[in-house]
Amino acid sequence: MKMEERRREIMLPMRVLVADDHRLFRQGLISLMRTRPDLVQVVGEAETGRQAVALSSELRPDLVLMDIYMPQSDGLQAAQTILRELPGVQIIMLTASELDEHFYEAVQLGVAGYLLKNLDAVELFDLIEGVARGEAALTQAMAARLLKGVATRTLNASKGEEALTNREIEVIKLLANGFTNPQIASELNITINTVKSHISHILTKLQLKNRTQAAAYAVQHRLVAPK
Repeated sequence: MKMEERRREIMLPMRVLVADDHRLFRQGLISLMRTRPDLVQVVGEAETGRQAVALSSELRPDLVLMDIYMPQSDGLQAAQTILRELPGVQIIMLTASELDEHFYEAVQLGVAGYLLKNLDAVELFDLIEGVARGEAALTQAMAARLLKGVATRTLNASKGEEALTNREIEVIKLLANGFTNPQIASELNITINTVKSHISHILTKLQLKNRTQAAAYAVQHRLVAPK
């Protein structure tokens, strides 16, 4: 499967696997998901990292909502396996962990987002809908944390043989500052499809997995200043 095909827009509703070892939270999250059948369809649930990998392989969901603290392979280990073996599956870490090491490891792996469990339902649904459009699932607080801390960390990315065009640099700067695709389109007076095309080219040239890593790259290479 080509990289561009893996970054396709997902048709709604998104098929979602919920992975969390706390049954009460998991069942509550599933009940919440069922209030938005237009956006998500829960296709399975897992209580261990190993089970999350197995069900992802079996069910091929569009999205896995993954906790970090789980038995039999934690969420980050499970995410690494899923992203390596099932590139069409996207992952959002939904966790109580605010540890920097977990956050940056998740970004390094190429997850679609990193959310804390204390966010509200409306914001969760908005961010999931953004992932369906190819955007990163990061709250403003987590995006600011990424920009502040990533400059001192190493992201395994290649600059690529082709330099970014001036327009692509404009796009990656806006992306790194948290602009959505429609906002980038409005700011640069271009179409949303053109924005998507630019982002696809940026990721391919820099050999990055998603726009979260592109934001990190922009900070590391001083295209934007850490906040």
